[in-house]
Amino acid sequence: MTAVSTKASPVEQAGDAPRRTVKPKAHWRERLRRDWPLLLMAAPMMILVWGFWWIPSLGNVIAFQDYKPFTGGIFGSRLVGFTHFQMLFADAEFTRAMVNTLSITAFQLVFYFPVPIALALLMHSLVSERLRSMLQSVVYLPYFFSWVLVVAIFQQMLGGAGLLSQVLRANGFEAVDWMTDPDTFILLVTSQAIWKEAGFGAIIFLAALAAIDPNQYEAAAVDGAGRWRRLWHITLPGIRPVIVLLLILRLGDALNVGFEQFFLQRSAVGSQASEVFDTFVYYSGIRTGDFDYGAAAGLFKGVVGLVLILAANRFAHLLGEQGVYSK
Repeated sequence: MTAVSTKASPVEQAGDAPRRTVKPKAHWRERLRRDWPLLLMAAPMMILVWGFWWIPSLGNVIAFQDYKPFTGGIFGSRLVGFTHFQMLFADAEFTRAMVNTLSITAFQLVFYFPVPIALALLMHSLVSERLRSMLQSVVYLPYFFSWVLVVAIFQQMLGGAGLLSQVLRANGFEAVDWMTDPDTFILLVTSQAIWKEAGFGAIIFLAALAAIDPNQYEAAAVDGAGRWRRLWHITLPGIRPVIVLLLILRLGDALNVGFEQFFLQRSAVGSQASEVFDTFVYYSGIRTGDFDYGAAAGLFKGVVGLVLILAANRFAHLLGEQGVYSK
């Protein structure tokens, strides 16, 4: 009897290595039948985004037209190319608005952006859950205040007849009015932004801190690492992706420092200090009826913001972070 020997295939020689099976892609009708509840829940938001964001953004074409809203409209106005953009770059008011906006953004990146991080680290280090919840509620509450209320509160505190001026007069000193001083306006708006929005940013970082494994802190403490070493080698690396993500988004929003806050205080300090992109679009475009000129300024702001996001995201990839999106 002759034994028949068969040569094992490479798959059989490799042992019990699992085979990778490619699951066939389901038909669109099957996916629709399976995911219709999710699509139904997402439908209101999709309609909102399309109706109030994507479709209106097509109106940016008026930046390249001699737009006549009442006689020609979008389809009846003649094209003028980049004429409005040439007028923008030759406009001294536009240059001043751009300089003010970039100065305020750079100042707030240095003195405002680290505040929510420090606040989150402070609240995270509290042992008492009750005290942490109470402090979190207190610092988060101003986020729900409107800018009208925030400016009114600062007026009552730092205005010419405010609490600080009354205390200084009562003690024989000269009163101050920081609400009408153009030289300290950048400090004023940064202080208002910190008081109003730092609590919301702190909650985002608190969520990132909660995702760090507590066993890392215990192991580091056993190895003799102190509080500052644990902060530097565990806490900050753990929230670094969130820091990079929010920094990229802040850079992309660099030319959008807010409209209400500056609009409400423009008459008090003057346009020299308070003119930013959003107020420039309002006063030079919407208020005067030059919608095409205002649209050109707004489109320029959007393009610059997109370029800043792409550049910052690319830099984040070079540092090994995921950023807003990854390839």
